[in-house]
Order: sequence, then C-alpha cells, then structure tokens
Amino acid sequence: MDSIFTPDNEPYLGRRSLQRFDRIIVLSLRRNEQLAHWSREDGLSDLQVAACQLVPQALKLTLGQRELVRQGYLFAARVLTRAVVERVVTVLYLEANPDGLAIWRRGWQYRDRPRLPAMLKDVSRRHLPFLDAYPDLVEEHNSLTHGDPASAVHNLTFTEDGEPVFGVSKDLDSPEVCDRICEENSLWLGQLMLAADRIMEASAP
Repeated sequence: MDSIFTPDNEPYLGRRSLQRFDRIIVLSLRRNEQLAHWSREDGLSDLQVAACQLVPQALKLTLGQRELVRQGYLFAARVLTRAVVERVVTVLYLEANPDGLAIWRRGWQYRDRPRLPAMLKDVSRRHLPFLDAYPDLVEEHNSLTHGDPASAVHNLTFTEDGEPVFGVSKDLDSPEVCDRICEENSLWLGQLMLAADRIMEASAP
C-alpha cells in the first residue's frame, strides 16, 4: 500500500519551485479572505461578480494540485492545470473585454463564449507577452484533459530496472515534472491575484 505523505516527508520537499508555489498559495489565501468579504457586499459589478465566483474555484483547484504533488500524483496534478488556466484566462479576458460580460451573464454557454485559444491569445498580448507558445500550451493541456494518444507520454514512468511503463501509482522520482507543475501554476495563480486586486479595488463597494 502506498504511503500517505505529510508536509514533513513529502517526496519533493525542499525544491525551490515547490517553495515558491507554497508561498504564493499562502498569499493567495490571504487575499481571497478580502475577496470573500467583498463578495457579500451589494452593488457589485458584473465583472466583480464573475471574479468572486472564478477566483475561489481556481484557488481550490490549485490547492488540490498541491495535495496531489505532495502525494506524488503528478499526472493528475498536470491534468488539473487546464481547469486552472481556463478560469484565470476567463477572468483576464472579461476584465479586458467588457462586451464578454453579456455572454457571462447568459451563462457562458459553449456555443457563445470565446474559445480558450482566442482568449489566451488576447490575454497573453496584454498580460503575458512572453507567452508566445500559447497554441502549443492549449494543445498540450487539451491532450492531457481528453486522453488522446499523445497524453500517454505524460504518464510514462520507469521501473527500478529502467523499463518504461504507464503507471497508476505515485510518481516519486520526477523532479522536473514537479517543477513544471509548480512553476506553471505559480504563474497563473499570481496573474489571477493581480487581476482580482485590479477588479475589486478599482471600484470596490
């Protein structure tokens, strides 16, 4: 039976990427307390309402990823990244494109809302100019989410004898994968908190 790891003995303890991820999670949780306070106020704009709904979702998903990393379930943590990206990019897109709020009010229906690649292209130009590989980013995360043949490489591990296998148990010896998960999600979480600050403080009730 696989061990249950704690903060004292988790497999990737001490990695700088993980330390940075933990710090931004703590800061984000503190900021979310203020967001929760604002969410109870009257007179919120449509953008503020959307932020009050999406920011906690993204943060909760990130906390789930953090626990998956602690337990060595790196593939599962990577799969969740697209769900985080979707929420962060939606907040950034709505902030920059007020016309999109009408679609949001109608339920953000699949047939009406802009697709993730289009939103990511828009927000990368405004907020993430260094993210010039967004088409590849979307393709990779779609692959992980939908389980196409290309997704299998992300679940490839090796036995003690060096034999490649598609594992189902914990992945305790892939520090580079841990680093990528932590670095990517630190970036997205940081952008989300900056957006939340702008949205809520620009016209705070």
